[in-house]
Amino acid sequence: MKILIVGNGGREHALLWKLKKDAPSAEFFVTRPNPGMAPLATAVDLAPDDVEGLASFAQGESMSLTVVGPEIPLARGIADVFSRRSLPVFGPTAAAARIESSKAFAKELMERVGVPTAAHRAFRRWEEAQAHILEQDAPLVVKASGLAAGKGAVVATSRDEALAAAREMLQGEAFGDAGSEIVVEDFMEGEELSVFGITDGRHVTLLIPSQDHKRIGEGDTGPNTGGMGAYAPVPSVDVRLMDQIRDRIFLPVLDAMETSARPFRGLLYAGLMLTASGPKVVEFNCRFGDPETQVVLPLLADSILELLVAVARGGSIAGARVQWNGKAALNTVLASEGYPGSYETGREITMPTTSPVEDEDLLIFHAGTTIADGKLVTAGGRVFSSVGLGTDLGHARKRSLEGAEAIDFQGKVFRRDIGWRAMAGAATPEGSDQTQPAPPIRGRASRDSGATSG
Repeated sequence: MKILIVGNGGREHALLWKLKKDAPSAEFFVTRPNPGMAPLATAVDLAPDDVEGLASFAQGESMSLTVVGPEIPLARGIADVFSRRSLPVFGPTAAAARIESSKAFAKELMERVGVPTAAHRAFRRWEEAQAHILEQDAPLVVKASGLAAGKGAVVATSRDEALAAAREMLQGEAFGDAGSEIVVEDFMEGEELSVFGITDGRHVTLLIPSQDHKRIGEGDTGPNTGGMGAYAPVPSVDVRLMDQIRDRIFLPVLDAMETSARPFRGLLYAGLMLTASGPKVVEFNCRFGDPETQVVLPLLADSILELLVAVARGGSIAGARVQWNGKAALNTVLASEGYPGSYETGREITMPTTSPVEDEDLLIFHAGTTIADGKLVTAGGRVFSSVGLGTDLGHARKRSLEGAEAIDFQGKVFRRDIGWRAMAGAATPEGSDQTQPAPPIRGRASRDSGATSG
């Protein structure tokens, strides 16, 4: 079996790690792999968004499966090109990927089918956005409608802040074409939740929910990033809630996508807010999330490969179940100083030599790294994921932070309080003065009918 992974970040490293465990005898190929991925696969010297080049490569090498990690190749139609050549690919068409590439489209879809989300308006003209914002009460959320690498959302605590964000996107071109249309929506209060659903377009198998930490600073302060860490499972989530998320969010959206001749096959990611009136959608993504993938996949006791192959080959996953190993996982992201703004690259990385940084309960996934002059150096805003595993989140957090401390490079930045909401009842995390108690774990996610213990 030959498997091509498109992408070379922390998410793709985790996918490669998991799929290699599922199919140890398979041959793996990766687009310009980072140094952590390189020993595990054959390098393909093509950019992840070179959709025609990748299709020709996959056809020439008779790939059994292609798994697309990033959103940009999907938005540019890699699944369409592969499908026209009868090449199995896991990922939605460009038309279906609009659920991520256009927040305005996703909002209109949710409004049409009654999926709960924040009240909103979309704008292309600054004057219209300005007039609307002046009529609203703060706080407000201003989002670039297009793809902005997870950084195109501003939570504005005042009208002036919302006006500045909207002006910067529409007139200042803060996010380029991604900000040529914006969405202004009401601020939702609650706890965030990330839920992955593997789907054949009609049936969906929900994976164990996780919680992402978007803000750069401890205590959830500072600007939004692509994600500074994540953990799973989420103690406040039970089987009943997962059933509700499936029935009220995933299935109506999938039905609407199919009805509108853009069926969604692949990984549908729902970013949710658990509000006082129930779960509401913050956003949809059309691919595995980063940094959530790095904590979800290590908790799978089953192979994920069979599900990916079935979807990629146009089959059904009706009734599919997945089992979980009963552990907890926590991901601490190591970033470059200055991220999510400008930052320097090429800083030498020192990995520990006296003790291993990867063992049965510590996984190090590379993200923004490369080799220069024979040395491992930084090459991105997010550089590593340090993923700790344990019988509970406390142990997982301890191992994750040990890994984060052991890796060294100039300007290293990371949060020490990932998972603080879940663990605040037991101990106050370093760097955070939050003391909100956490409810007990009551269930773990599974299957297309909701959530069952694994």
